[in-house]
Amino acid sequence: QVQLVESGGGLVQAGGSLRLSCAASGRTFSSYHMGWFRQAPGKEREFVAAVRWSDGGTVYADSVRGRLTISRDNAKNTVYLQMNMLKPEDTALYYCAAAQYISYIKLREAGSYEYWGQGTQVTVSS
Repeated sequence: QVQLVESGGGLVQAGGSLRLSCAASGRTFSSYHMGWFRQAPGKEREFVAAVRWSDGGTVYADSVRGRLTISRDNAKNTVYLQMNMLKPEDTALYYCAAAQYISYIKLREAGSYEYWGQGTQVTVSS
């Protein structure tokens, strides 16, 4: 089992920044791919970014590339999402997720992830 706890959400004006954190406990964090997803009211959960356990390689949704950056610190069992140049359309509940035995092409698929946190709310005002 892996337990995930997100933090760092809040209310920010458009153009501002936030840094989300996801602390993991349980099994070996370093052997899990980690992803961030988000879900806005009335919409489906969507992929934001992921970081591979093997080489630290990253993938991003087109809508966030260049503004959001995912990173991980295996020594602290934590994955981060640095969010810059935020837009009102970034408003959503943000979830982190962990997956161990999936191919890289599956990193964008929510159904591939085994463990999920409870989410942290990000609200961007215009």
